[in-house]
Amino acid sequence: MSLSGLRALDRRLFVVISRRAVPFGSAIRRLSDFADHSLLWGLVAAILAATGGRRGRRAAARGLSCIAVASLVANQPAKRVFRRARPVLSSFPDIRLPRHMPISTSFPSGHSASAFAFAAGAAAELPGAARGPLLALAGAVGFSRVYVGAHYPGDVLAGAAIGTAVAAGSLRLRPIPVPPHAAGPRQPHVDAPALPDGDGLALVVNPDAGSELDPDRLRERLPRVRVVERREDEDLLDCLRAAAAAPGTRVLGVAGGDGSANAAIGVALAAGLPLLVLPGGTLNHLCRDLGLESVDEALDALRAGRAVAADVGDLGGEPFANTASFGGYPEFVARRERLEDRIGKRAATVVAGLRTLRHAEPCDVQIDGVPARVWLIFIGNCRYLPAGPAPAARERLDDGRFDVRLLDAAPRLARLRLLAAIVTGRPTRSSSLRCFTAGELRVRSLDGPLRTARDGEVSDHETDGFAITKRAGRVVLYAGA
Repeated sequence: MSLSGLRALDRRLFVVISRRAVPFGSAIRRLSDFADHSLLWGLVAAILAATGGRRGRRAAARGLSCIAVASLVANQPAKRVFRRARPVLSSFPDIRLPRHMPISTSFPSGHSASAFAFAAGAAAELPGAARGPLLALAGAVGFSRVYVGAHYPGDVLAGAAIGTAVAAGSLRLRPIPVPPHAAGPRQPHVDAPALPDGDGLALVVNPDAGSELDPDRLRERLPRVRVVERREDEDLLDCLRAAAAAPGTRVLGVAGGDGSANAAIGVALAAGLPLLVLPGGTLNHLCRDLGLESVDEALDALRAGRAVAADVGDLGGEPFANTASFGGYPEFVARRERLEDRIGKRAATVVAGLRTLRHAEPCDVQIDGVPARVWLIFIGNCRYLPAGPAPAARERLDDGRFDVRLLDAAPRLARLRLLAAIVTGRPTRSSSLRCFTAGELRVRSLDGPLRTARDGEVSDHETDGFAITKRAGRVVLYAGA
């Protein structure tokens, strides 16, 4: 169909809609008015941020940032290029007219661009059940702009396309940090005690971890829980061991970040107890991989007795749940995480990599007896996604393997090659980045003691050599569905 034919069809559809009465017509007009200046989406964002935990806050932030871009595109260059007049309303019912009729050109619909930008952007961060209502609300806003006479249907479709494209672009610039299986790891559940009232749970709270645990909310859901708050002068490991050994303890719990969870895993494995980790510390990578985005989700898993068995890594006699590293990798991770909330994960990866590689010195080591000169090395407890220099999350916590990624300093211009690969979006093709899996690793330094890190905690001790192995047995961890 020709362009003139499409325009004629668009006008005919507008006439048909203008002559049809629909149920809840007054509500549709009010919805159109409420969407002025994205007031509707600001309210939705506030609700998501207040009630949706970390996932809700991410959804709100992504949705609002997408609105900013889509609104700019639709209302500035697009309207200036396509200077289409608004529909003629000489025979249009006055009762339908919006409170404020726009004076700008008609194509595309800015309201629709903002609606679909927010809905598609926020929906990408939310579980499946929450996506449908958001997209339906965006569709209702789009229809309302035709119903009140502000736009032709084609204007709305064009605005929806712009908003959806902006949301899709945001996912490329800043991918979702959690893969689609984030509701829980893709592995079978194992038996674990179901404690609907918390009887048998000894929960250690680590105030230094920045936990946001609300004690009153906790006791509402688990009235018989035993809460142990670590004192300022008390070692966390001693506190965990005492809680695990106390009479009546069937489940050990810890509230804090990855460092607290890491300490608790070794204690739980030694005591033969399942472990409940409540998210709320500085970093919560383990909870993310378990599908526990909030304290309520973790308590739901405990009440249902839903758990998985997880490998426990061992670096030189010390346990770790997520990652171990040496060389420049601990510094790289710290820099990236300081930046990613401000500039996005991909940009943060580039900037952190550039700064780390600029200042880091390569180290000469032997890995399983094979000499290597490396800038940095990452060792994941089980395989991580995605491939490349910025692993984010795991599908399984029980595959018996270590995910090893190292930046080889031997190739000429190794650092610049890796950075070029990251910037062009092809980091897995860099000849400087070596990736493999192993059941265990033995590392020996050839040029002085190395400093290591486990789950973001840098060791106070340096060592000339160490083994990285899996501990005997697996720890039982409560997990998402």
